Amino acid sequence: MSHTAPGTEPAQPPPGDDHAFFGQPRGLMTLSGLEVWERFSFLGMQAILVLFFADTVSDGGMGMDPGTAASVSAAYGTLVYLVSVAGGWLADRILGSYRAVLYGGILIACGHYAMAVPTAAMTWVGLGLISAGTGLLKPNVASMVGKLYGTEDDRRDAGFALYYMGINIGAFAGPLVTGWLGEHASWHWGFSAAAFGMTLGLIQYVAGRRHLAGRKHAAEYALAPGPMRRAVRTIIAGAVAVALVATALALAGWLTLDRFVDVLTVISVIAPVVYFVVMFRSPRVDAEERGRLRPYVVLFLASVVFNFILFQAYSTMILLASTNARTEIFGLHFPASWYASALGAFEVALAPVVAAVWARMGPRQPHASNKIAIGVILGGLSFLLMVLPTSGHADETYKMAAWWIVGSYLLLGLGDILLETSGMSATTKLAPKAFASQTMALWFLSLALANGIQAQIVKLYGEVSNPAYFGVNGAIAVAAGVAVIAAAPWLKRTMHPVH
Repeated sequence: MSHTAPGTEPAQPPPGDDHAFFGQPRGLMTLSGLEVWERFSFLGMQAILVLFFADTVSDGGMGMDPGTAASVSAAYGTLVYLVSVAGGWLADRILGSYRAVLYGGILIACGHYAMAVPTAAMTWVGLGLISAGTGLLKPNVASMVGKLYGTEDDRRDAGFALYYMGINIGAFAGPLVTGWLGEHASWHWGFSAAAFGMTLGLIQYVAGRRHLAGRKHAAEYALAPGPMRRAVRTIIAGAVAVALVATALALAGWLTLDRFVDVLTVISVIAPVVYFVVMFRSPRVDAEERGRLRPYVVLFLASVVFNFILFQAYSTMILLASTNARTEIFGLHFPASWYASALGAFEVALAPVVAAVWARMGPRQPHASNKIAIGVILGGLSFLLMVLPTSGHADETYKMAAWWIVGSYLLLGLGDILLETSGMSATTKLAPKAFASQTMALWFLSLALANGIQAQIVKLYGEVSNPAYFGVNGAIAVAAGVAVIAAAPWLKRTMHPVH
């Protein structure tokens, strides 16, 4: 039994916190505030990353062709979410969620500061630090949101919608700042702004820590002291070994950038398969929990399909906007990277509407599986919409109206709210107790797989016609959403206590 030592802060927030933030727990404000700045830094940087990769070396870029730039950007996303598995395990067994999020935020800030240094070497160092930090932060901060609510609390989906609104305030503001700095000053000034944003996020997270439910100094399922020491030594030795082997292979000319991308794609496929097998076979997962994991596989695959579309808002869609879309609205000229802010703006505007609708409907709201399915369909429609303005042109010099891309992001933003909030909420309910943070990491492995697949598919961008590229990918997503709707009766039976 754990006890609170004299002079230390309690593990649970004050009782008056329960309805202090728009009828939600006060801790939701602290976690949402952290995500505002984390997404400001992460998506602000990502909005200009593919343009930085594709820009000429003389203009401060990396000189990659568009397909390679999009592929490497997707591979970076793959690495970010692959590392989230280790982040979930470290939180459950060694660090605890609070410290995992704190240390992750520090690594992210250091990574952005490294990318502010205008050298290629520091760019790769920075991306590595951000990948490690995001892997620690993302799965655990979402799990901390879930701990604010009881399993049967009808406010849970509305709370996740508000949390996701906070995410998208950062997603809206980040590209505006980094995009303007990147295209008017230098790309590295844009990365500096991302570093500053993450620093602010860390400050407010530490300041609001007493409002976080379940905050403990130790991990909830901590290893015994002996195994913990061995695990730490193994982790350090493994990280050093991987770094040495990778460096040796790179110097030998075998580990090229293309091969590294391919390796990450293979790992992104293998990792979730292995992880599901481990959880299904674990003796610490009882029969009831194992039964809830089966429908979770369907939700996992739905997330892969949708996020394959979503992440291209920061790769192929940005590239398309930079070459074939007008960068002015009502006479106002803007950087192409600002299109990424449209996605965040729509989600900021729509998230409270969705939250209010779900709260008003209460138990009459659609089942989580149907919300997710509709989200996938909307994602597919966002790509199918792009078939219209990219068709029927004699060459590739055309310029579509800005409203086409804005309209696509509107569909994509609404789909994202429906899928991600319901998906994250369902994950916290379906997770086996012994794998709480790690199952949240498994949800992020769906993002890794989506990025891993994207890293290969985007190589076709520019090789096939734009109508074919967007049309085929969009149609596949719509078909996947329809399949989830068809499976709804089985999902409703097997997903209890998810409603």
